[in-house]
Amino acid sequence: MTKKELFEHLKERLQLKNINETPKIDKVVVSMGIGSLVTRKGHKDFEEFEKNLKIITGQKPRLCKSKKSISNFKLREGMPVMLNVTLRKERAMDFLERVTKLVLPRVRDFTGISKRSFDPKGNLNFGIKNYALFPELAVDAVTIPMGLQVTVVSTAGTPEKAQVFLEELGFIFK
Repeated sequence: MTKKELFEHLKERLQLKNINETPKIDKVVVSMGIGSLVTRKGHKDFEEFEKNLKIITGQKPRLCKSKKSISNFKLREGMPVMLNVTLRKERAMDFLERVTKLVLPRVRDFTGISKRSFDPKGNLNFGIKNYALFPELAVDAVTIPMGLQVTVVSTAGTPEKAQVFLEELGFIFK
């Protein structure tokens, strides 16, 4: 289905007057929390995660550091906490297509994404427990299994419109 056909179908399904009112993907944010690895001995190097995230998204991830110290988590100010990538336009659409067609079907006992994963503005947040499910990665490329957090930011405005839009893109909901 082409972009134009998708927007025409969405316009009819959502009963919109103008095709410019149809929801669109603003951005996709892919994050990987690495804060727990900092406290482990021998895992001070995040090159493996950075390299794998770059292969998955096609873009170099940004290393985020903590802004303040939290003693309960053994976290000090300036320690690495997260790697994240913001994908826009074609890269975002390509990533979402790979997630819906290749990665989510490979998740064990996957029955769909919960409808409670939407925030009030219609953005979708979901996690993938093991990023090794991506077919781009070699089997020996992943030594420590880690999870990914994916946030899909759309211009839908409401969770109901966003759900209809994402269903058209191939997402499966419970």
